[in-house]
Amino acid sequence: MKQLFMIAAGACMIASCTGNATEQSQKKSKNFHDYTERFTLQLWKQFPGFGSAMGFHACDSVLPIPDEQTRLADDAFAKAHLDSLNAFELSDLSDNDRTDYLMIRNYLQSVIWSNDTEKAWQWNPSQYNVCERFAEILNGSYSTLEARLRSISVRLGNVPAYYEAARKNILNPTREHTQLAIDQNTGGASVFEKDLPEKIRASQLDSSEKTAMLDKCRNAAEAIRDFAAWLKSNPNPQPRSFRLGRELYQQKFAYEIQSGSSLETMHERALARKRELHGLMFSTAQKLWPAYMGSKVAPRDSLQLIRQVIDKISLNHTTPDSFQATIEKQIPELVAFVNRKQLITLDPSKPLVVRREPDYMAGVAGASISAPGPYDKNGNTYYNVGSLSGWPADKAESYLREYNRYTLQILNIHEAIPGHYTQLVYANQSPSIIKSIFGSGTMIEGWAVYTERMMLENGYGAPEGSNEATPEMWLMYYKWNLRSTCNFLLDYGVHTAELSEEAAMKLLTEEAFQQKAEAEGKWKRVSVTQVQLCCYFTGFSEIYSLREEMKQKQGTAFSLKQFHEQFLSYGSAPVKYIREMMIRK
Repeated sequence: MKQLFMIAAGACMIASCTGNATEQSQKKSKNFHDYTERFTLQLWKQFPGFGSAMGFHACDSVLPIPDEQTRLADDAFAKAHLDSLNAFELSDLSDNDRTDYLMIRNYLQSVIWSNDTEKAWQWNPSQYNVCERFAEILNGSYSTLEARLRSISVRLGNVPAYYEAARKNILNPTREHTQLAIDQNTGGASVFEKDLPEKIRASQLDSSEKTAMLDKCRNAAEAIRDFAAWLKSNPNPQPRSFRLGRELYQQKFAYEIQSGSSLETMHERALARKRELHGLMFSTAQKLWPAYMGSKVAPRDSLQLIRQVIDKISLNHTTPDSFQATIEKQIPELVAFVNRKQLITLDPSKPLVVRREPDYMAGVAGASISAPGPYDKNGNTYYNVGSLSGWPADKAESYLREYNRYTLQILNIHEAIPGHYTQLVYANQSPSIIKSIFGSGTMIEGWAVYTERMMLENGYGAPEGSNEATPEMWLMYYKWNLRSTCNFLLDYGVHTAELSEEAAMKLLTEEAFQQKAEAEGKWKRVSVTQVQLCCYFTGFSEIYSLREEMKQKQGTAFSLKQFHEQFLSYGSAPVKYIREMMIRK
């Protein structure tokens, strides 16, 4: 009896301790969740444009002036919240909360670094552009047109002051970013000269409101065009180089890529992947040589052999006038394949709209996705397609050979189904708002690149009656994956090793087999962006490695569909954090 009493008493003590520990853990978790709610609300007040992009529209009427006072306020905000984070012990937080903590900290540190160290606000005029955000509010569906126009009206009042502050900030800008700013602002002025006035006139606003808004539109358009004209006429005989330099590049890589591996390690992996792809492409091109080249003697140089086969296959492409229509036609085919193979659950209620790329976005990427944020989950996702209208015939032909009937399908996998569109729909369903708003570009781009290979592995592009994609599709996939790999090598080489334009074009055209138009576009892109081109290869490598690791651990219990849905359930967190959570789970 005494023994039983002691055992019972001990059990009560253990239960009591366990209960107290659970209560303490729940309290700490609640404290952190309460903090993240306060933080996000304060974040949108400090960065209202960021909030609008995420679907939080309470601050749509605010257009901050990008002056010294605003930068100091941004730094103060970041430093105050870094102090707030110090009140939490990482060891006290769950896996999900720990990831949110680290993502918030990384964002805050990057705000300070951008303002005080990188200082792109001095040398990158293209970051001064109000057009896109106005267009997003105008075309939104979250409220009545009149309510959105009234927010826009207040916001419009600050446009002249915005561009005046931009002029004062700019010091020794690069030629490349200056030209991009001129092109995008000049194109974007149509938002205030055409799109917005049309909506104002068609609205139910009273005549006095309409008149006042139309006056503000004219003032805004004038400020934008004056800014572009000032950039054109502002003499800058010794402009800053667009190259970021090794030290800044390594720092930016750490903040933006958030990889589980170092910059140098990923560079070595990219070099190794390029060699691997060349081997795969050579063996595939050898098999295809007789079908496309007949009795012609194959060159001894493996890269020349690959190039000749690719050039033949690339002649099978659509026309300039049918480019967007061809993309639109392929979307339902991708949906049907994913559903048939049960690769991932798709949500048909979330709209995907293919549209011509707006002018204010032109000059960086030929195709992109504009997705609604977590506060506007049912909004349209736009697949922005670059227009070939007005292109010289030779340039259009070069572009269409690059995006031939095979690679155009891979592009649609990447941008739409089951790539960016699908991943971003899942991200908006994440229970963690932090993982949605601070999306890792490496995870987002990595997922899109991963799905390209995954779709072919599961038979996409196979002829009827077969489960294996055709050799042509595989060859073009290898070329496409080589693009992601060489994106890394190009960006790293240009910004850390003074890679010349001539050497870059050789890498892209001779070793990555890209058409001249594509290579020229990529050189333009690397000259106005930094680090972002590293996202594709880094994210793909990390996601594919995680999948293979999970396969090995789970054996016959592994489910590809379950892996995909579990992976995407963590929002757009960096892959290294998702890996930690999935492995432990």
